[in-house]
Amino acid sequence: MRVTFLGTGAAMPSGDRFQTGLLLEDSGGTASPLLVDCGSGVLHGLARTDGGYEAPGTVLLTHHHLDHVADLLPLLKARWLAGETDLELVGPAGTAALIEDLLSVHEYLQGRVAITVRELSAGSATVAGYDVTAVETDHSMDGLAYRFETDDAIFTFSGDTEPIDEIAALAEGSAVLAHDCSFPDGVDVDNHPTPSRLGETLSGYDIGRVYLTHLYPHTDGHHEEMVAAVEDCFDGDVRIANDGLTVSISGV
Repeated sequence: MRVTFLGTGAAMPSGDRFQTGLLLEDSGGTASPLLVDCGSGVLHGLARTDGGYEAPGTVLLTHHHLDHVADLLPLLKARWLAGETDLELVGPAGTAALIEDLLSVHEYLQGRVAITVRELSAGSATVAGYDVTAVETDHSMDGLAYRFETDDAIFTFSGDTEPIDEIAALAEGSAVLAHDCSFPDGVDVDNHPTPSRLGETLSGYDIGRVYLTHLYPHTDGHHEEMVAAVEDCFDGDVRIANDGLTVSISGV
């Protein structure tokens, strides 16, 4: 499995990071390219990949905040203009209503591409050929965190959330966990973790590597101390995710 971080930023732009988006690819396997979240700038990030925005025929959403869905209609239009004829949109409850509302604003896009919408709840599903397990997040909007499995790799993505045991347990045995870590220690914040709180939650779990993502501008200049704060409690490899980073995953 390959994971490309298309956007590692959040709702407040820094100029260096697009908003949230990940591209999953199963090299040589049976799963298809899968786009997870589609915030502002993610379409540009996709255009820089080998397959471009034509490659992923499925978009999986963690939740519906603007910094995770802002490029959905630009993606739809770009795929239509490129000659792509269909797009599957998958996400938590309310995804169908979200898409209907977005298309009602731009009626000329209706019918340009055949859209299939599927809503998920906590539990197991198959998405674009990946075995996916979802658990609910703890955020200001209902959402889901996802564990993706192929024959030879396990990857987990937290979406936006407080650090909670349910997501740490979901990531158990993963080669890579990409987890929201929006602010450095010292910032009083709800709905997102700080590094020390995240490290405490992940303590004792078997996770090969953790990438910190969904980074607000407040984290600039604090990346090394953020990594160190997580590693104070979590016995594993912790790194900062950056836009354009591609990670090849196999095993744990």
